[in-house]
Amino acid sequence: MLKVLILFVLLIAGIVVGPMIAGHQGYVLIQTDNWNIETTVTGLSIILIVALLIILGVEWLLRRLFMTGKRTRGWFSGRKRRRAQRQTQSALMKLAEGDYKQVEKLLSRDADHADVPVANYLLAAEAAQQRGDETRANQHLARAAELSDNDTIPVAITRARIQLARNEDHAARHTIDRLLEVAPRHPEVLRLAEQAYVRTGAWSALIDILPAMEKVQVATEDHRLALQQQAWLGLMSQAMADQGSEGLKRWWQNQSRKTRQETTLQVAMAEHLIECDDADTAQSILLEGLKKHYDDRLVLLMPRIQSGNTAALEKALRQQIKQHGATPLLHSTLGQLLMRHGEWEPAAEAFKQALAQRPDAFDYAWLADVYDHLRRPEDAATMRREGLLLTLKNNPGQ
Repeated sequence: MLKVLILFVLLIAGIVVGPMIAGHQGYVLIQTDNWNIETTVTGLSIILIVALLIILGVEWLLRRLFMTGKRTRGWFSGRKRRRAQRQTQSALMKLAEGDYKQVEKLLSRDADHADVPVANYLLAAEAAQQRGDETRANQHLARAAELSDNDTIPVAITRARIQLARNEDHAARHTIDRLLEVAPRHPEVLRLAEQAYVRTGAWSALIDILPAMEKVQVATEDHRLALQQQAWLGLMSQAMADQGSEGLKRWWQNQSRKTRQETTLQVAMAEHLIECDDADTAQSILLEGLKKHYDDRLVLLMPRIQSGNTAALEKALRQQIKQHGATPLLHSTLGQLLMRHGEWEPAAEAFKQALAQRPDAFDYAWLADVYDHLRRPEDAATMRREGLLLTLKNNPGQ
């Protein structure tokens, strides 16, 4: 622009100075209907220069006025932005103190001018929820949703977290199901999904997310295994509630061999079948489990099985005694099974071997009953006395 102006001035100067030097200024006539303007070339050039200077002056003045307005607006907006930054910093300190009322107030006051307005509104929503103000929490969530544009995951995560805090478990599950469609391996989404699925009994859905939880290392391996077992047990209970013993057995057969070899599931399956009065199937699962590996929980279920083939249980117990030694639990369980058939002498011997290794009030009571059937009242009274003394010793305050 400056170069053009200089060239223009030089051109005009040439037009003006040239004729003056030559002694001829020329003649210019501008004629309209009502006016006749007569001047020299030099005069016209001066008029043009003055007009140009006036135009440039007006332009400079307007530019200054507009720049002043812009600077004023920038100063006001910058002031609000700086205030929002200070309030956000203060809110974080209040958050550490647990003052949720101040946290919400500071975060929401100038949230629109904060560096990340959505984050301010989301934190304000959680702070409002922490102090039980659901209306304010919903307002902040709605404003965050308006400002989030295409990045809706943080808003949805906060909404699900607030829904779980309100015990709106099914609403939270709906929110989380949609989140998993767009962020199936998001750690926080998986953590929230675990809570929602456990609370709503969505055991199949819980099993489905376990591989993703392992992939991104959400929770420890022990915790994931516990969740898996909890889910299997939940599915087992659902099958029994919906279709009874037959449905439970079909569900069990549909599981993989690896799943059926889980001791915890074998114990739970046997317990459910005992509740359904299906002792034969329960015994079959129990014996199959003991063949693979010994577990006290399987042995403890034996006396509860009222099947017509207790000989198989006794045989399995004697086999376990050979393999694992004469443990008190094995002898006590064998004694209980022998009592059921009226084999009093062998039962008495089994209980005595169990008591020889560790005193137990129940074994004393069972042995006393056996002595009653053997018509040995003095021995029975002695066993009851020993059992009572042991009970008083173990429960001195009672």
